[in-house]
Order: sequence, then structure tokens, then C-alpha cells
Amino acid sequence: METRAPFAVIGGFVLAAIVAIFGFVYWLNNTGGLGPRTTYHVRFEGSVPGLLVGAAVLFNGIRVGEVTELGLAPDDPRRVNATISVASTTPVRTDTRVGLEFQGLTGVPVIALEGGSSTATAAAGSTLTAEPGAGQSMTQAARDALRRVDAVLAENAGPLKDTIANLKTFSEGLARNTGKLDGIVSGLEKMTGGGAPAQKTTYDLAAPRDLGPISKTLKGQLAIPEPTAVAMLQTQRILFSPAKDYPGFGDVLWADSIPKLLQTRLIDTFENYDVAHAPLRATDLGQPDFQLLIDVRRFRINTETAAVADIGLSARLVDKSGKVIASRLFDASEPLSRLQPAEAVTAFDAAFGQIAKSILAWTIQAL
Repeated sequence: METRAPFAVIGGFVLAAIVAIFGFVYWLNNTGGLGPRTTYHVRFEGSVPGLLVGAAVLFNGIRVGEVTELGLAPDDPRRVNATISVASTTPVRTDTRVGLEFQGLTGVPVIALEGGSSTATAAAGSTLTAEPGAGQSMTQAARDALRRVDAVLAENAGPLKDTIANLKTFSEGLARNTGKLDGIVSGLEKMTGGGAPAQKTTYDLAAPRDLGPISKTLKGQLAIPEPTAVAMLQTQRILFSPAKDYPGFGDVLWADSIPKLLQTRLIDTFENYDVAHAPLRATDLGQPDFQLLIDVRRFRINTETAAVADIGLSARLVDKSGKVIASRLFDASEPLSRLQPAEAVTAFDAAFGQIAKSILAWTIQAL
């Protein structure tokens, strides 16, 4: 009896372990663990690289089961049949989309179920058809795309070769005619005003200074507004009559537009005579006692006979009420020794000096 007792204990323990294992498996697949299961068949129209029995089954990204069986279709060598077991609560429908996903860095394949209508419930054991190309990985997709590109290139090898040959001929022609192309581009820049802007030389008028002692001062406050002029005279260019382009004058400008330049230098002339009672610009005053209104009639180089700097101004003195106190025309001209910018400015200075002195004396006398 003592010899047989240990064997009876061991045998009982083994039987108890076997029963416990069977009970655990039963609990795991039915009342516990994943709970009740439903089986479905999945049909893939193509390869399923890396898919194994036991691979996960996901529904909308959530794991609901695993692959229980995997095999080839005997009637179609391109088809793969799989059997999946999922939780019975999984809302699988007849129109649920089936695909193959590759997860993680190693690209482990899983069967992915997505969506479906709310009413078309799939019966247990029914067959779900995967989308075409569902088993295609990114690598395979890239290979297929490269194959298609290669096929397109192979079909169009002749036209591509001709196009490359034409491009080569065109580039060789450009290389041979680089000098001509540079000339064309330079001409276009000049025509459209492009390229580096040409340097301009500016000249100014000089207000006369030798006006003698102050013999009479201005009564009241005088203002000299900006002179009026036709649009042609609203410029900084040196004008000619008759109009014509002369060498050396294309890059020459006055320091300001002609009316503003005359206004400034007339005020300077009055200041050189009596700075204490000098006139101001109209914008510097509220309501001046008098205004000297200037209209520019001519400010040009006349080349009809000999080159002459010609200036013509009209002047009016008005009081606060706008009544004209006095008016007069002022003209002056000065010949040019040579038709060059510097000589022209010297002649304009001389002609303007004559007019500025005359306007000063006339204004003092009138006021």
C-alpha cells in the first residue's frame, strides 16, 4: 500500500491539470476572454504577402479577432481564401470593406475590416470579398508604378530620343550665337528702359546777388505761390524749340521742375535784397497781404536761328480780396556760345538774373 500511494497521487494531479487546461480553453473561447466568436470567410483576389494563421483582425482599427485558417483556392490560382474568427458583437455587414494592412516597422500584415451599412448584417459563415489589390504593400505598389513608367518610356522611346536630339541642336545653336543674343537682350533693355539706369546730371539756377543797398522795403507780407505753367513746362528736362533731341542733353535735368525751381529762386532773390521782409511760399502763410502770381510762358532753348536761352514770364500782384494791383510781362534771352549743357545753364542763369532783378524792382515799386 505504501508503494502504490505516490503513483495514485501523481495520476490524480495529472488528471486534474488536464481538466483545468480544458476548462481554461473552454472559458477563454466561450464565457471568458474574448467571449463568443463568429466565423467568416474572406476571399482575396491576389497575393497576401506575409499573412499568417493567428494574424490579427481589426475592425475600424480595433482588434476583434484573428485568422484561423489560410489556404489557396483550388479552382483559381490567383485567389487566396482565409477564415477569420471575430467577436460575435463585431458589426460585420455584407458590404463591410476588407483589406490588408501592414503595421509597425516590420510591416506585420493584418486583416482590416471597415464600415458597412447599418442594416445589411452578414450571417455567420458568409464570405466577404476583399478589395482588388488589398494585399499589395507599398513596396509592391512602387514596383508596379515603376513597371508602368518603364512601359510608357519603352513605348515612346523613339519620340523621346528625337526630342532630346532637338534640344541638343537648339542648345548648340544658342551656344554659337551667344554674342548675337547678348546684343538682342541689350537692345530690348534699352527699348523697354531696363538694365542699369543711366546717371543723370542735374543743374540749378542761380539767384542774383548784386542787388545793391536796400532802398525800399516791402509793405505787408508778400507770398509767391508756385508758378502756373502748361503741362509741357512741368518737367525737369531742358526744353528746345523746335522740339528735338540734341547730343549731351538726354541725361541732363534741372534740380526741380521748372515752376518750382523758378519759385524757389525768385524767393531767394527777394531774400538777397532784404531777408527781413522777404516773401514766403503761399503754403507757409494763412492769408498774406499780397501775392505775386507768376505764369511761366517760355523756358527753353530756341534754335530757330542761333541757340538762345529764352525765358518769358507774366506777373500779377493781387491783394487779399483778389484785386489785381499791377501786372506785367517779363522776357529775357541770352545766346549760347556752344550748344552744350553747361553753356546752356550759364545762359539760363544770365537770362533769369535779368528777369529776377526786374520783377524785384517792379514789385517793390508797385507795393
